[in-house]
Amino acid sequence: MARKKRLLALASGGGHWIELLRLRPAFEGWDVAYVSMFENYTSAIPGARYYTVPDASRFDKLAFPKVLAKALPIMLKERPHAIVTTGSAPMLAFLLIARLMGTKTLWIDSIAQAEELSSSGKIARKLASKAVAQWPEVAQAEGIDCWGAVL
Repeated sequence: MARKKRLLALASGGGHWIELLRLRPAFEGWDVAYVSMFENYTSAIPGARYYTVPDASRFDKLAFPKVLAKALPIMLKERPHAIVTTGSAPMLAFLLIARLMGTKTLWIDSIAQAEELSSSGKIARKLASKAVAQWPEVAQAEGIDCWGAVL
């Protein structure tokens, strides 16, 4: 029997995390590890490997080196075949490392971004193997795909 391919599923807290959890049926058949920002999120994914990273944002750019310092060992330990993320900014570190490692990545911009791609999404579309919007109008304006909404 072949080993399952490894997937790293990433999301910041709040709505990003909820959207990621709603995608779990799509992860069937994968060996999934999760990354987010809060220790108490493990209760939503019993038995799964789970890592935390600190928060970072465009308003706190000095936090990004801390995120990179946490992301690199996670990436080296997990060596994922693919990454899927529903954002936000801290997860950009994983996309950067994944790009250097040749790992396929999917960025799903937040459903809250109904009028334009998020600021993190605008960076992610340059780093990710694929970036998608959840609103057709946003996808069309940004020249990316819309695969529907995570509801």
